Amino acid sequence: MDYKNAGVDIEAGYKSVELMKKHIQQTMREEVLTNIGGFSGAFSMEKFKNMEKPTLVSGTDGVGTKLKLAFLLDRHDTIGIDCVAMCVNDIACAGGEPLFFLDYIACGKNEPEKIATIVSGVAEGCKQSGCALIGGETAEMPGFYPTDEYDLAGFAVGIVDEKDLITGKDLKPGDILIGMASSGVHSNGFSLVRKVFNMKPEVLNAEYECLGTTLGDALLAPTKIYVKALRSVKEAGVKIKACSHITGGGFYENIPRMLKDGTHAVVKKDSYPIPPIFHMLAEDGDVEETAMYNTFNMGLGMVVAVDEKDVDATMQAIKEAGEEPYVVGYVEAGDKGVTVC
Repeated sequence: MDYKNAGVDIEAGYKSVELMKKHIQQTMREEVLTNIGGFSGAFSMEKFKNMEKPTLVSGTDGVGTKLKLAFLLDRHDTIGIDCVAMCVNDIACAGGEPLFFLDYIACGKNEPEKIATIVSGVAEGCKQSGCALIGGETAEMPGFYPTDEYDLAGFAVGIVDEKDLITGKDLKPGDILIGMASSGVHSNGFSLVRKVFNMKPEVLNAEYECLGTTLGDALLAPTKIYVKALRSVKEAGVKIKACSHITGGGFYENIPRMLKDGTHAVVKKDSYPIPPIFHMLAEDGDVEETAMYNTFNMGLGMVVAVDEKDVDATMQAIKEAGEEPYVVGYVEAGDKGVTVC
């Protein structure tokens, strides 16, 4: 009896590391001081010592049950983007620049080619956000996970000068809300998605005219990464007063998180196009409207609040970063919360 007979293939682990190295190398920044394969990752802070008050910001998250679709369709090349996005968007939402990322993959059986494909997606997410993939862990756990399934989670660290933190403290009535288009469902609400749609390959691979693609492609579309868009706004000289990453809990949970006491957000439903996938979810699942806005991003992955005079500059900066912005509402005096009307 040995470890391999117990279900853990150490040699497969070595092969996984070798296969993923080429993807990881593409994410390197000059501050990275260590190579993949060590016990930890080292990152120099020398470049940021001239900040007045350098402040670390961090985020951690997973992909959730969206992974079930990847298993069903045997497609693992983009799910890593979701993992990175969920972490770095939260950091950018606080005004931070993501610096480095670590991933954690737990699986029932280590298939090196599949693991490398997953990590290729993680590396792509890191490239999109400008952060380095400096380490991670692949845990083979037979008997805990089915042989063809895995879980994926990650952790990111970023930096911001304390004076540039986005906190909502300067928010005031009359400020304008600008939303950035999502790519679809992103990586939240999939427990409901899987209840609404029949999760069989023949259903997921069916083409839908209203979607312009298959249902599986629409649902697996990776989460948008908004790091460059938020950086572009900052570089345009605009002060982002408050920012909300629209994740699990939709509008009703996430938008109030960016408000200070005494302010209330108003979002106009007809101010931007809602992607067809959400209409399908509502209709096929008989999901009432409030539940939709309380579960999904409904087509807006990020919402920022800026002064009215900065609206045009903000819109232009977001467009220059390759994202689609919409003026979606405003801030008024009132109890902390959001009205969707």
